[in-house]
Amino acid sequence: MYRLLLLIVSLVFSSLVGAVTFDEHMRTLPLGQSMYVFEDVRGDASIDDIASPAVQGSFRLHDKPVLNAGYSRSVFWLRLDLHYLPRQAQGDRNWLLELAYPPLDHLELYLPDEAGGFVLAQRTGDSLPFVTRQIRQHNYLFELNLEPNQNKRIYLRLESQGSIQAPLTLWAPNAYLEEQPARIYVLGIIYGVLLVMLVYNLFIFLSVRDTSYLYYILYIASFGLYQVSVNGAGIEYFWPNNPWWANAATPFLIGSAALFGCQFARSFLHTGEHSPWVDRLLLLLMACGAVVMILALSVSYATALRLATYLALLFTVVIFAAGVLAWLRGMRVARYFIFAWTAFLIGGIVNTLMVLGYLPNVFLTMYASQIGSALEVGLLSLALADRINAMKEERTRILQEAGRKLETLNQELADSNRFKDEFLATVTHELRTPMNGVIGSLELMQTVKMDIELEQYQKTAAASARDMMRMVNDILALTELQAGKLYPRRETFSLRGLFDGLRAQYAARAEDKGLTFALELDDNLPDTLEGDAAKLAQALGYLLDNAIKFTSQGGVTLQVGRVGSVGSNLPLSVVVSDTGIGFAPGDGDLYQRFHQLDGSMTRKYGGLGIGLAICRQLVDLLGGVLSHESQPGQGSRFRLDVPLTLPLQPQVSDVRPARPQGGALQRQAQQCTVLIVEDNAINQLVTRGMLLKLGYRVRTADNGAEALELLRGETVDAVLLDCQMPVMDGFATCRALRALPGCAELPVLAITAHSHSGDRERCLAAGMSDYLAKPVKFDELRVLLHDWVLCRPATVSGGAAPV
Repeated sequence: MYRLLLLIVSLVFSSLVGAVTFDEHMRTLPLGQSMYVFEDVRGDASIDDIASPAVQGSFRLHDKPVLNAGYSRSVFWLRLDLHYLPRQAQGDRNWLLELAYPPLDHLELYLPDEAGGFVLAQRTGDSLPFVTRQIRQHNYLFELNLEPNQNKRIYLRLESQGSIQAPLTLWAPNAYLEEQPARIYVLGIIYGVLLVMLVYNLFIFLSVRDTSYLYYILYIASFGLYQVSVNGAGIEYFWPNNPWWANAATPFLIGSAALFGCQFARSFLHTGEHSPWVDRLLLLLMACGAVVMILALSVSYATALRLATYLALLFTVVIFAAGVLAWLRGMRVARYFIFAWTAFLIGGIVNTLMVLGYLPNVFLTMYASQIGSALEVGLLSLALADRINAMKEERTRILQEAGRKLETLNQELADSNRFKDEFLATVTHELRTPMNGVIGSLELMQTVKMDIELEQYQKTAAASARDMMRMVNDILALTELQAGKLYPRRETFSLRGLFDGLRAQYAARAEDKGLTFALELDDNLPDTLEGDAAKLAQALGYLLDNAIKFTSQGGVTLQVGRVGSVGSNLPLSVVVSDTGIGFAPGDGDLYQRFHQLDGSMTRKYGGLGIGLAICRQLVDLLGGVLSHESQPGQGSRFRLDVPLTLPLQPQVSDVRPARPQGGALQRQAQQCTVLIVEDNAINQLVTRGMLLKLGYRVRTADNGAEALELLRGETVDAVLLDCQMPVMDGFATCRALRALPGCAELPVLAITAHSHSGDRERCLAAGMSDYLAKPVKFDELRVLLHDWVLCRPATVSGGAAPV
């Protein structure tokens, strides 16, 4: 009696020691390393035998996260001791016990009864109808009611003709519900890929009638249904009341997938043509697949499933080898085939090793086959699409050969146009630098005393240089328009100031030819408007230039009016009319580049023939309309309609920093030092001469790096900075200069060779104070330095203290 009591006490104590303890805050608890396992080799033990003290000593604590017994004919008993120990007093609570392996034939749950024994609480498995499950999920779920502060022992009996896996987890009900969407999304993506590829290739098969697509469709259908069967979705949704088919479907569908997969590989890779022995091996595998399908319907599930598993391994290896051989023999479509089967092979091997018990049952190994198959199906569809492309290429080869010469000629023409535009842009940009030296030198000549003859020569040279500069600017503007580098701006401007400037610029030229120039501006027009005044003035300049050029007597009239107004919008209408030679109304090439009405070498009127082409593109850029009417000998009339807007606030908006104007002189030029940063020796010499004429002290640097080194040791009052330089361009130089001590407020005046391409905005965005467009003019430089240097008090810049 004493010994029996001691045995009972020891059993109770051992059960408490091995119990899994948790509280009410637990959400999920893996039980793989907390359960005890007993293998019933004969499979005839009852629950009373298992619960007896004689068998309890045979239970062994499992040391892995998941029980993975592989293919085994034994019955496995699992013992769990659950001890619910809440931190706060409360009543009974329900928990969910999940066994996440659907392909189990028999599963029984035993719970303790009031008499101290154990009774069968639930019997389920995929050998029984789906309605036998307590909670109808593809995985097995059992509801457990646990009392607080009490140990509860439960038993699970597992038996299956297939692989035995037991991934056990205890869940809080709310945590289980929150976890389900992730699993559903994974399976939904996998099944969605299979379904989309099946439907996609079905439509292609109906279109091209290629049997390769038919075999591929049958393969996708077989393999997709196999995945449905393995994941438990088949018995849940498709055959819930047919347990026999739920077991037989797995080996049957594996054999079907092998059968149609091998036939697809034979058709797609043409193995009969380049690899006869591989073709014969694929035929053998097809026969094995058919045998497995028959055995799945006629013999035991265990035998058919084992044969199907080995067939799947052999099938993936042989298919992969067939793809490699096809690739080595030069088949382009085989590359996608190999990538596809590599993904499938890896997934299949991982899943099979898990089923055989060589790998643990975790999420990745459980769904490795499904993930690999989804990748394989998608990549095989790419392979089929690549095959279609190859067929199209073959069918269109003759047509491509016939059009190859035409394509070559078109490419040469496109390259010629591109090279021409690039050449023009490069040449015009590079011409601005020497022209800056020419015009600057001619302006410097005006500061010295000359006799009458030399003064006349100087004026002629200056006028010719300005004409040359206008042509360079026109070509640069055209190339920038063609490259799409110009954009309309929105700024406030004075309408009367704009047209007064045009009149001042072109009236003198008209008078030199003995012509009249009339400006008719509607007095009812507001003076302050918003729009791109610079591009509008540029477009009108081309029209006025042509009007004066092609008129020998009479005059030129510039009329400005409105064509209505809607709210804050003001459509402006500008008409340029002349009494010149006119032209035929039907001339459709009027706005083409480098075109003139008289294209002969002996034409009376010169010019590049790009003014109207630039004008049309500028008007289009501004959202306007350019029209014309003319008669030979009766003059021409060009009308420009452009939309402008009334400003919300009567203030000028510009990206230019505020220039200190109108202030009293704070210093003399002789007291100030200006640093010239310019890589071109001629431009450096011209700019230095202008500064010396103005009385400034001058320092020079050939590039940005030299300028920064000089500023670290010397004090200057302003920097004239060229934007295009080697080593370090003007924009990078300015940003680095601003970081030097005492240079944050130093006037940095940019000299840019581009007047239209956006360098203006880039200069100001880089931190420059103001800018000058090449060629630098003496008066503009004088005014700019007067405002930025002489009207400002001395500041400390660079590394040296002020003197």
